[in-house]
Amino acid sequence: MDLGIAGKWALVCGASKGLGFGCALALAREGAHVVLVARGAERLAKAAAEIRANSSVSALTSVLFVAQDVTTGAGRDAVWAAPGGPGRAFDIVVTNAGGPPPGDFRDWDREAWLKAIDANMLTPIELMKATVDGMAARGFGRIVNITSGAVKAPIDVLGLSNGARSGLTGFVAGLARSGIAARGVTINNLLPGAFDTDRLRGTLQAAADKRGQTVDEVLAARRAGIPAKRFGTPEEFGAICAFLCSVQAGYLNGQNVLADGGAYPGTH
Repeated sequence: MDLGIAGKWALVCGASKGLGFGCALALAREGAHVVLVARGAERLAKAAAEIRANSSVSALTSVLFVAQDVTTGAGRDAVWAAPGGPGRAFDIVVTNAGGPPPGDFRDWDREAWLKAIDANMLTPIELMKATVDGMAARGFGRIVNITSGAVKAPIDVLGLSNGARSGLTGFVAGLARSGIAARGVTINNLLPGAFDTDRLRGTLQAAADKRGQTVDEVLAARRAGIPAKRFGTPEEFGAICAFLCSVQAGYLNGQNVLADGGAYPGTH
């Protein structure tokens, strides 16, 4: 299937590894020019090189990277000013931030909460604010916010993430249904369940410590609780993201798309 996004410009945050990298790779394979953003310059440069070297990525596809912290105004300005990039005229924006640390809410002070909200709620809103009107003016735009399956089924040790990402979910529910929807712009949230990433292992290590188990025991139990009996891969997550950014997904808007191998037990 031709997703119809060849030649479009995509901004992918948290793209140096894990789910962000999977999304950037999938979009580049579809012919979209991608600008990868993350804080670690060395790992980000390596990720960009891997995408350029992928046999499914055309030599005509631009793969740029900007090593910045987009939770800061200066970091976002650097993204808009990236040499060879489209300024603020992105057609696709994938917001993604590493989740705040797991723990016990009794140990989190106000600063911990503000940091979580800034990274996982306010920064995505700032990125949307800077790009959504341009998308609407051009008649096409796709915004995908990578949040978490914990938005639908909260995890006790991820209270900071539960709270901040739920706030973003509520904001998006309103914005996606505003006037921009009639101008070709969709906004959806993509909710990962258990994917084989560093983040998953860090979270399960915290759970193992809390329960007095080994991390391998917790990993095995988590896999057993997933109907698919495995963890997802960044590559298949990226494929879902690419579809949400496609022309075919133009009528899919304001949704929370859960990718968790069937683990969520509810009906909605």
